[in-house]
Amino acid sequence: MTTLFISPGACSFAAHVVIHELQLPITVERATIHTPDTPYRQINPSGRVPALLLDDKTLVTENTAILPYLADLRPGTSLFAAAGTTERALIQSWIGYLGTEVHVGAFRPINRPERYSTDEAAFPGIRQRGLQQLANALKPLEARLRDESYLVGNRFTLADAYLGVFVGWSARAGSLLRDFPALQGFLERYLARESVVQTRAAEGLA
Repeated sequence: MTTLFISPGACSFAAHVVIHELQLPITVERATIHTPDTPYRQINPSGRVPALLLDDKTLVTENTAILPYLADLRPGTSLFAAAGTTERALIQSWIGYLGTEVHVGAFRPINRPERYSTDEAAFPGIRQRGLQQLANALKPLEARLRDESYLVGNRFTLADAYLGVFVGWSARAGSLLRDFPALQGFLERYLARESVVQTRAAEGLA
């Protein structure tokens, strides 16, 4: 049985949502992360989530790989698009943008300032810079959603499943979303989606 390893509320939430969207027969298991002696590191040496352990024991990591892989298990799903199409490229483009500019580029310094300095006195400044980077990274997403409900094809896709994670995190970052009404509207639609409701309940976030 294929298993998706997740941590509640982490970026693995997107893959968990896709499993519910597509009703895939995949086991979801919580992993203990951020501890060097966790047994999970025997499965995934990086200790990160998401990780997808296939039936043949192949390990697939990173949302940029896992999300398309899951969608391709249901050929023709509206969450993705056919190989060689512009829509498929655009969906993958947004997934890449979210993983680099939003997650690593902004939330990494906000949540993990120790990765950028060993001086704890520098942590507030690093976090503040991360918040500035987050605001800048959200601007193209806000512009894209100003007249559209979703990122590509005006339908819910893999890119939106991933985006919802970071808009949810942004909503907890003080008054940040105050200047992003389109993203506020997106978050309302995202949280109302049945697959998201199911995932939040399964991860103990409801």
